[in-house]
Amino acid sequence: MKQTVLVIDDEEALVQLLRLSLEAEGYRVLSAGDGLQGLRLAHEEGPDLIVLDLMLPRMDGWEICRRIRDCSDVTIIMLTAFGAHADKVRGLDLGADDYITKPFNMAEFAARTRAALRRSRRLPAGMEARRIDDRLTLDQAHRRVIVDGRRIELSPLEYRILCCLLPTRIVCSRTAAS
Repeated sequence: MKQTVLVIDDEEALVQLLRLSLEAEGYRVLSAGDGLQGLRLAHEEGPDLIVLDLMLPRMDGWEICRRIRDCSDVTIIMLTAFGAHADKVRGLDLGADDYITKPFNMAEFAARTRAALRRSRRLPAGMEARRIDDRLTLDQAHRRVIVDGRRIELSPLEYRILCCLLPTRIVCSRTAAS
């Protein structure tokens, strides 16, 4: 199954360039041209990586990052024209995993994307799919719940709540801090 990248940026030409590059790398690409649409897609689609601009219509990238971090540990790369050190620190402190300033080198962007997705796939030993009982399987590598062989769609928060309620000791997030 292809990993999904959500690009949230209002510069259509840049979005198309990123789409071509990411699809050439084998990723499924979704895009949103404004903050509210991006936030909605992030919650509905559960992407593996979000590429996030900061200057967006309807909701800025700072707020999107803050809201996503309230319920998810999805990998976020901020891709923005804000290049001041204070902006970079703010973005990383809000929860971005990487921060790239525009203009940027496409080869470096691709390498940073691969590295971010590679890091997000790493799980501690024993974090593979686990059969909880005869009906329930928890695929921790992909943060999926399977009941009677069918995948059940859960929000990141619902997934974490389920993990807290399970009788077995299971860590359900990529980091112990979430």
